[in-house]
Amino acid sequence: MLESNRKPVHIAMFSGGAGSAYVAYQMVQAHGKENCKLFFTNTLWEDEDNYRFMEEIAEYIGIEVTEVVDGRTPEEVFYDNKFLGNSRLAKCSEELKVRQTLVYMEDLRDKENLEPILYFGIAPHEKQRRGNDEFLKNDSVVISEESLDKNIRKAAGIRSFYEHYPIEPIESRFPLIETHRKDLDAKGIIENEWGIKLPRMYTVAVEEAEKGNEHAKLLVDNKVYGFSHANCGGRCVRGGLQHYATLYALWPDQYKEQEDMEVRFNEYFEKESFVTILKKNGTGYSLKNFREEMEKEGIEKYLFSEDETIPCVCSFS
Repeated sequence: MLESNRKPVHIAMFSGGAGSAYVAYQMVQAHGKENCKLFFTNTLWEDEDNYRFMEEIAEYIGIEVTEVVDGRTPEEVFYDNKFLGNSRLAKCSEELKVRQTLVYMEDLRDKENLEPILYFGIAPHEKQRRGNDEFLKNDSVVISEESLDKNIRKAAGIRSFYEHYPIEPIESRFPLIETHRKDLDAKGIIENEWGIKLPRMYTVAVEEAEKGNEHAKLLVDNKVYGFSHANCGGRCVRGGLQHYATLYALWPDQYKEQEDMEVRFNEYFEKESFVTILKKNGTGYSLKNFREEMEKEGIEKYLFSEDETIPCVCSFS
């Protein structure tokens, strides 16, 4: 509950995503620049074009980006915790984003007498929206952990976390779920109305296809133009087989960086059983084995098989 003696401050959780950019704009329009912040937790793995996008969005909206940084990369977090982040559990998000957010929010309360209200750019999953007429007609979808839509389940988890984990509950809002019930084309609005080019991670397949990359051409032909979110330069450890197949198809060097990181971690801690980022058929599956399988049997069967993993919280900021 909002403390009566604290002034509310509206904070858009922002790290280069189109959804959070649109939510930030609407937040500022509703509450005024003087009462709003753009908040960015830097993992130090971000694609360089994300910074360009964030700067242009901030200029368009009219407020500066407030950046906090732990100082470690996700890989350094894995070493500190002796645990390799994977598609089931990502300590990098917990340490570099969630923890830094909580520290900053408590500082706002203690040092500036402000009460934070957090805004997330989570929207209902696009395939779920297109494929379920009743879902589209419902103008009051409840944010619930029981939802069939994995993005709404994630929103429910975020709301529950910020209600129970901090010293005092922090209100969290999800405007793309709570108020925008029809198919909102945030990316189209940003590019065509605001005149701001999207982060290249959303369009990298188009760029690589133009360079002659056959896998990229296949993605574009199937209306996949890049990554599903713009975080961590494609190296998100919460990504599943489809995500990493896309990474290998578009940015094989970044894939190799993750493959090498996996090997380094196991060698450093002298793991008897090789720990992995990915999982296949219920067991660990190394990036090296996955790459060799794709090279031998073809990458196509993985590019269009949707991952079952719940998206990392980073993908909504």
